[in-house]
Amino acid sequence: MDFKTTLLGKTYQFGHLKEVFSKANEEKSGDELAGIAATDTAERVAAKYVLSELTMSDIRENPLLPPEADEISKLIEEDVNEESYQSIKGWSVAEMREYLLRSETMGGDIHRVADGMTSEMIAAVCKLMSNLDLIQAASKLEVLSTCRTTIGYKGTLASRAQPNHPADHIGGMKASLFEALSYGIGDAVIGINPVIDTTENIKSLLHATQEVIDYWSIPTQNCVLAHVTTQMRAVQGGAPADMLFQSLAGTELGNRGFGISLSMLEEADAIIRLHGTSNGPNRWYFETGQGSELSSESHFGIDQVTLEARCYSLAKRFKPFIVNTVVGFIGPEYLYDSKQVIRAGLEDHFMGKMHRLPMGCDICYTNHMKADQNDMDNLGILLAAAGVNFIIGVPMADDCMLNYQSMSYHDIATIRETLQKRPAPAFEAWLEQNGIMQGGRLTADAGDAVRFVY
Repeated sequence: MDFKTTLLGKTYQFGHLKEVFSKANEEKSGDELAGIAATDTAERVAAKYVLSELTMSDIRENPLLPPEADEISKLIEEDVNEESYQSIKGWSVAEMREYLLRSETMGGDIHRVADGMTSEMIAAVCKLMSNLDLIQAASKLEVLSTCRTTIGYKGTLASRAQPNHPADHIGGMKASLFEALSYGIGDAVIGINPVIDTTENIKSLLHATQEVIDYWSIPTQNCVLAHVTTQMRAVQGGAPADMLFQSLAGTELGNRGFGISLSMLEEADAIIRLHGTSNGPNRWYFETGQGSELSSESHFGIDQVTLEARCYSLAKRFKPFIVNTVVGFIGPEYLYDSKQVIRAGLEDHFMGKMHRLPMGCDICYTNHMKADQNDMDNLGILLAAAGVNFIIGVPMADDCMLNYQSMSYHDIATIRETLQKRPAPAFEAWLEQNGIMQGGRLTADAGDAVRFVY
């Protein structure tokens, strides 16, 4: 294949498909750090032009990372719906973009087409889209998932309560959780990032969250975000876990950096289905984020958007309850400023939904990044407009354990009210029973965490 085009009298020649992908990507500091980014805007436009004319079959027949060399590539290839692929294999990337954005193209139509696409095809289309394109296309896609309860209905915005504590103190964790519940936050999951990754500590946190859920009859799920092997031991030891958690990378080598493999996830999946406390079909929570493969030197010269898309194929294999990108957590080395963070959040949400994933976002940034809370507010509104399944909340938008900035519990409540979004149905009914919400709006009693002290 000849990856060449001429723009304004200048000829641009790209050596291989991987280079076209990386240079067609929107500006990302991670790609620049890896030495694979376009040198300027003109080269980026040229790469996008070349990419736009490639067909779906061109991309599938020229894998960026061959299946025989990487188990994620093999999984991606195995999961392509061949009937769907045959109907679109001659489409160019530009034609696919136009199809997704047509007014008459509905969510079901998009998912039927997406079933025949590899992660690389989805990433390619993403690179040709504006931020508004990403919002429009994603807003058509409804993805429902069920653990103990069901989330993802159109018109709803679920939330993860993240009551972290710098010492995993049970009382401190509960104080944060009670505040979340008082603002109507926690319908997706009560999920704790532990400081101490030991089996006994994870068991203690799981028992504590389950105690609160049982005492108040809360229609939600619990999870402690330790390494999956620690969670496996805790669950086998009798800890009440509704789902398992794990961070994912887009290459086999990157997942080794996380201490996991496909076979390990399959073993864990069998354990949570045998010993978990949920009866629903969806019992996994995965987190991703652009740039993790660069951190572990496992990117193979592939751009971070494409690698992120590959994470979603791995997640899809296990039919998760929730997935979210921790969009600005890794830092300015990968997403330099608020403009790049906002773009990445919209990209990740679109690509996740194209993979039929119940996609959420930790709308966040690190303190050494050129971003502030207003930027996070902007991304929150944009993602809610795009139909994001859930957003993560922490007290006052400041995580006292992980030392980064996210969205606050009351920020999520404000987004719901502003855009007329509702909590998950079962959770909203529970909020009304407890006098926290009425007619889709918080009552005057909302925000009083003392009501949950027992």
